[in-house]
Parts: sequence; C-alpha cells; structure tokens
Amino acid sequence: MTVTVKTRVPATSANLGPGFDCLGLALQFGDEYTAAVTATAGVRVEVSGVGAGTVPSDERNLLAKSVLHVYGRLGIPAPGLLLTAQNRIPHGRGMGSSGAAIVGGVKLATGLLAATGVTVSPQQQLQFATEIEGHPDNVAPGLYGGLTVSWMEGKTAHAEQLTVHPDVAPLVLVPDFEVATKVARSLQPQQVPHQDAVFNVSRTALLLVALTAKPELLFAATADKLHQDYRGPAMPMTHQLVQQLREAGYAAVVSGAGPSVLVLGENAERRAAAAQFVTECAPTWEQKILAVAAHGATVEEV
Repeated sequence: MTVTVKTRVPATSANLGPGFDCLGLALQFGDEYTAAVTATAGVRVEVSGVGAGTVPSDERNLLAKSVLHVYGRLGIPAPGLLLTAQNRIPHGRGMGSSGAAIVGGVKLATGLLAATGVTVSPQQQLQFATEIEGHPDNVAPGLYGGLTVSWMEGKTAHAEQLTVHPDVAPLVLVPDFEVATKVARSLQPQQVPHQDAVFNVSRTALLLVALTAKPELLFAATADKLHQDYRGPAMPMTHQLVQQLREAGYAAVVSGAGPSVLVLGENAERRAAAAQFVTECAPTWEQKILAVAAHGATVEEV
C-alpha cells in the first residue's frame, strides 16, 4: 500500500518559571513533517530549513528514530520510508525542537499505522514520546496543545491539558547562540532548601490560576527558586535579560532549558515588553510575537 501522511507540530516552552519538569505551553509556530511508504527498505530523511545539511539523514535522525520506536514497541515491522522535515523551530534554544521531532515521528507512525487498521491511542502516543524524550514536559503540549500538566507514575507518563486564558500572549526572545539541555541540567543541585521547594510549589499552583483565569497574577506566579539561578552561569546573557525584564515588572522566564527567554502577559504588556527589549536589553536577539497553540500536533493522510 502506498501511503503518505503529514503532521504539523507546535513549538513548546517548558517549565514556565516555577513548573520545572511538569508544565509546558504549546506555541503557534512549528515544524511540518511527512512520511511516505517506499518500495525500498530503510529510512531516508530529507531536511529543509533549520538543521538542513547538519542533522542526520538516515535512521539516526530523531524523527526517524521516533517513527521506528513506535513500530518497535508495537512489534510491527516498519516499511521502507521517506521522511521529510520542514524545520522552523530553532535548535538548542529551549523551544522544544527535539520534542517536536519526537512528537512528529510518533504522529507520522500513528497515521501510517491507522492506514493499515492499527490504532495508537493518545495515551500510547504520550508514553512512546516520553520514552524517547525522557520526560513528558515538552512532548505533552506538542501532542495536546494549550497548557499541559504532566507527571510520571513509575515509568508511565500522564498529562492533562488546560485551556489558556485568551488574554495571555507569549513573546519569545531568541538569541544567536545555543545551550545544550544536558549542560544546563548538570548545574542544578541534587538537593534544594526546604523553603525554596515550598516557594516553587506555591508559585506553580498560582501559575495555573494565572494562565487559565487571572493573567494579572502572571508576574508573581512566574517567580522561581528551583532551577533558573543555578543554570545562570551556562547562559549569563539570558540570566541578565530575565532579571532586567523582571525588574521592569514583566513576567519573564527562561524558556525550557534556555537560552531563549519567554515573556508572558496580556497583549499590551507583550508589546511594551518587546519595545523595552529592543531599545534597552538585547537588540540583536530575534523576537517572536506568538499566540498559544490551542491544539497540538495533527496528522492527516495526503
């Protein structure tokens, strides 16, 4: 059977300040992937946009690994495949590029298998994606859209989606340098003071209220003592920019593992933050004035 499927996957921002490894937000901006069954065995990947010419074009590619992981977990031999990736999400910037590739691969496999009568449930999709990524905070919003709360029970991943208040508008500030997630995570201590843990629990709970019902609480709700200061030495420009924006009253946080900065606020606040950013903070960084993606990855047969 000749089958071609296509998926669109949103960029994501994880943590959102205090919600370390459990909160994620889908952004109205992302990558597109296709998969076509071929008569030739093996997997070939064609990449355009971000990463073209530098990322692997065979089964080592994360998109390909993710497709094959689903087939392997279900015990079904994978057909020969031609995968294409139109990448827009910057790599190594804390906007969920690896999570998008993983979700994209899972969704492509889901669409291909559906054409043969095999159903991969939403829970299975989350589980398979988490097994590849290692944690669900980026893959959950990529799959479901909106704001997601994710958690693990043993090795089983879970997530719930929440609808974001319509006045909440994200601004992402993207630098021209990368920071490896592994490096950023290595700077965090194994233990933190009890009062810091309590501080983050309260702010995470408050952030759910701010993002879904009371955006005026976003500044207080995005305060963090668990991970951002510890990661500062790996990205001093990011750390300084977050401090400058917060000192000016804006709800600024490190996006994911960084080095991008996420500013959350209502429309007028977003524009004011962008203006301040351009004139005072870091004029060489790219601004992405985005919306929250209410829906996650889609898949369709072409």
